[in-house]
Amino acid sequence: MPPCKSAKAALSAIKDDKSKVLGLTVNGKKIEPGQHIPKAEATSAPELSFNATSGTYIVVNVDLDAPFKSVNFLSPVLHWVQSGLTPEALEDGTTVLKPHDTPFIVNYAGPGPPPGSGPHRYVFLLYEQPEDFDVTKYAPAGGKPVGIGPRIRYDLAAFEKKAKLGPVIAANYFTSN
Repeated sequence: MPPCKSAKAALSAIKDDKSKVLGLTVNGKKIEPGQHIPKAEATSAPELSFNATSGTYIVVNVDLDAPFKSVNFLSPVLHWVQSGLTPEALEDGTTVLKPHDTPFIVNYAGPGPPPGSGPHRYVFLLYEQPEDFDVTKYAPAGGKPVGIGPRIRYDLAAFEKKAKLGPVIAANYFTSN
């Protein structure tokens, strides 16, 4: 499996350029890159925000450290793919990204590192969605949840190529165990 180059490059980019940090809110808490979140608090998909006024976006969430950070032969593990995210301005001036009625491509699965593994990095990558993107080519029939098999050792580069995604435009991550 090729290394998760997009995720690693995005993590490096957000260290130097705060404008590329994707807003994550978990249980009402705004998450700073690298912040620790207990897995029990991250069972639902986070709210996403990004400084955009138009466009459509896709988010991909991967765990880079499965099953252990030092022995990550199962990585990356896919935790979520949601397309059809569009900006929606809130009364407080925040712009959140909402999928409205767009089905998920891969349903959100919260953190689940095995006991004793230490914290894992859960990386969220935001891409502009191509105009000709057809979610029905990727979404599971009938909106069924995706099992663990297709999530393990996920080939993000292959998905990026097949879906014709450009570079990551924003990213964030939290750690959890």
